[in-house]
Amino acid sequence: MKGKMFKSAIAVALTASVVGVQSPQTASAAEGDFELTIMHTNDTHANLDKVANRAALVNKIRGEQPNNLLLDAGDVFSGTLYFNTFEGQADLPFMNLMKYDAMTFGNHEFDLGSSERGHQSLAEFVEGADFPFVAANVDLSADENMGGLQNEVYTADYNNGEVYNGIIKEIDGEQVGVFGLTTEETASISSPGDITFSNYIEAAEEAVAAFEEAGVNKIVALTHIGFNDSAEFDNDQLLAEAVEGIDVIVGGHTHVKLDAPFVYEGNTDPTVIVQANEYNKFLGQLDLTFNEEGVITSHAGQLHDVNAEDIVPDAEAAELLAPFAEEVAEVKNQSTEASAEIFLNGGRNEGGVRASETNLGNLITDGMLAKAKTIDSDTVIALQNGGGIRASIDIGDITVGEVLTTMPFGNALAIMELTGQELKTALEHSVRLFPAENGGFLHVAGMEMTFDPKAAAGSRVTSVNIKTGDTMTPLDLEANYKVATNTFTAKGGDGFTSFAAAYEDGRVSEPGNIDYEMFIDHIQSLDSVKPMLENRISPKIPYTDVNMDNWSAPYITDVFNRGLMTGKSDTMFAPQETLPRWQAVLILNRMLGVEDIENAPASPFTDTKDLPGTLAKQIDAAYAAGMINGVSETKFNPRANISRAHFALILKRVYENVNGEYEVTDPADYSDYGKYDEEAITMLDELGIVEGYNGKFRPGAFTSRAETAKMISIFAPYVQE
Repeated sequence: MKGKMFKSAIAVALTASVVGVQSPQTASAAEGDFELTIMHTNDTHANLDKVANRAALVNKIRGEQPNNLLLDAGDVFSGTLYFNTFEGQADLPFMNLMKYDAMTFGNHEFDLGSSERGHQSLAEFVEGADFPFVAANVDLSADENMGGLQNEVYTADYNNGEVYNGIIKEIDGEQVGVFGLTTEETASISSPGDITFSNYIEAAEEAVAAFEEAGVNKIVALTHIGFNDSAEFDNDQLLAEAVEGIDVIVGGHTHVKLDAPFVYEGNTDPTVIVQANEYNKFLGQLDLTFNEEGVITSHAGQLHDVNAEDIVPDAEAAELLAPFAEEVAEVKNQSTEASAEIFLNGGRNEGGVRASETNLGNLITDGMLAKAKTIDSDTVIALQNGGGIRASIDIGDITVGEVLTTMPFGNALAIMELTGQELKTALEHSVRLFPAENGGFLHVAGMEMTFDPKAAAGSRVTSVNIKTGDTMTPLDLEANYKVATNTFTAKGGDGFTSFAAAYEDGRVSEPGNIDYEMFIDHIQSLDSVKPMLENRISPKIPYTDVNMDNWSAPYITDVFNRGLMTGKSDTMFAPQETLPRWQAVLILNRMLGVEDIENAPASPFTDTKDLPGTLAKQIDAAYAAGMINGVSETKFNPRANISRAHFALILKRVYENVNGEYEVTDPADYSDYGKYDEEAITMLDELGIVEGYNGKFRPGAFTSRAETAKMISIFAPYVQE
């Protein structure tokens, strides 16, 4: 290995720990040392609106740090209308302008593999690049578009617009090796076709050995395997642990925001890991100092906010963006002629599309099932993978742009013929990781299911009922069912082996209807676009007093699994009990992720000090955040029940703290406002959070815990990422 005995002494100087730490060390050079700055991006997903800001940051850093690399860790493809419209050719001019030194492939670079053109757009992207690509564990040889671009070597003699296992860059007389890795999971979560992926550990060991044989002692792994992704496949921390000799890992895939570099110290020498979040929000900068033996003696890392107000956009990049932005704007602004009466939740969190039933998931599958029935009337179920839902849709006019951003992959309809057992196997796979997020989490139409999150993976599903007309019939494991989904999922994407078996057996038809077109047709057919949670996917909850057939059940289940509300005891939720003011505060703090409760400045309230546990500090924190006021300057009255009008007022404050002022033009049509705040009540009405009772809002009535669950369940997506 490269100077291991000497380097181990340096490692002690970096930290006394032998485990991973996040470190804000400052880079400084001694005489004879080599300084290097690595600028890095990952998972930009065709977010180009602020690309001129990124270019300005790159130019600034280059001017300050002459020894530099600019690297991208993959997933430039897929995610916005810039990709839907230009398939990578909008991103490429900016990467060339910024003079990227290398890029590795993300899983989404292979999303178009099952389209009519296959990987032709990817090949055009690679061939047009003024930089090389690195991919040590990707075999492109069998693909007709990509095979001719690959060179399975580690070399300093490379060409732009081609793919290498690794490259050697010479910077100020020093050699730096850069190799690439792509997650093996790509085979199941994208559409690579004949492109294959080998073991990342074996590929990395080969890369390190090749560089060291060439005399290179500064080695960078440019990876798209995830900082903390499932150990079942691969991740950067496992890579650092398993392979000695890697100095830096520039990562992507898990969209992690590493404000400070993570240092793995478990081997002879340290490995510094960085990742810059997602969607062109940040440009990462890692300043390194190496000694003559190739040892990192100091480092400093930061993420530059691409959206910072003081950035002057690069003029050349801004001019370059204009024609792309103009064409995208034309598509983006076209109306579907349908309007959402409620926020359509496509978010990524505990209550989002990768871990929970959502109203948008229900709407998408309803549209898919409706279209499938017109093609094959025997179709009874529709399934949509959560990973295929990429964004929420705001209340109001639904534009074509919003739909394409939400469903950017253009997946086509497939209708599978499955046995009940094959369907159940797939449903088990869908919920195996719950409550963790999972792109294979299935949204459903035409059926409902319950599962026990505490049971072992593979044995969680407790009931499945299939909708026939207005009745629900238990799933028959021996019967056959026609099930609609997208072709990605039908071919076994996200690891659905029972679907893959049906596809290989010829039990899948592919009508070819595109997902976003089916969605637009469906919402245009509806009198109103106001989907709700319907208990289609029900994780078992511990409360014996919740009737799962009651209107409140899906909302209680939702807020429980999000960690926003708990029961009055381990087994009792008490849905009909009223909500005291202190409980409302606790729920809001959980919903907004208010942290550092203990250090919140004291509120002026004198009647909260005798509350048990941390409740007084919870109220202090909510007051400091501007979410609550007292009933007087010194009284909060924490044990008093909260009225519907007061709860509306609090939710309005929370909404405006996150989203800015909410403007009300005309008050909602309630006859009993009286002295209460019309704007707060109207906001909840317009956002689809409340409906009232026979033309009355009942503002003075106390809020029940069941009502609270519904309001919080619907409200949370408006204020959570």
